[in-house]
Amino acid sequence: MMGVYDGTMSIGELSARTGASVRALRYYEQHRLLDARRTSAGHRRFSEDAVETVRRVRLFLEAGLPLAVVSQIMPCFIDDGERLDACVSEYLRDHLGGVQARIDELDKQQMTVARLQRLVVA
Repeated sequence: MMGVYDGTMSIGELSARTGASVRALRYYEQHRLLDARRTSAGHRRFSEDAVETVRRVRLFLEAGLPLAVVSQIMPCFIDDGERLDACVSEYLRDHLGGVQARIDELDKQQMTVARLQRLVVA
């Protein structure tokens, strides 16, 4: 018999809806990025808002931001999560500079490998 729908979802349902693994969701919860209510049997139940929270966490992680930083800047979403407050601007600018420095280094490596390839005797 099916239970009464209470507006929450299991960790498996949240995983299916977000594409995040169950393991990742547990990790996000461990770092207090996700809130779960526990049933009397100890099962996690997530609110509908968790889908958007996971989307935001994954967006920051995709940008290469460390989870410790993600947890600090998650509260900076404003306008129902449509925009970010200026409080993250300096950090994002610094992070972008670091990303660009890594790209520049990889470009140099690529040119060096190409130069070495031209030295190979066929």
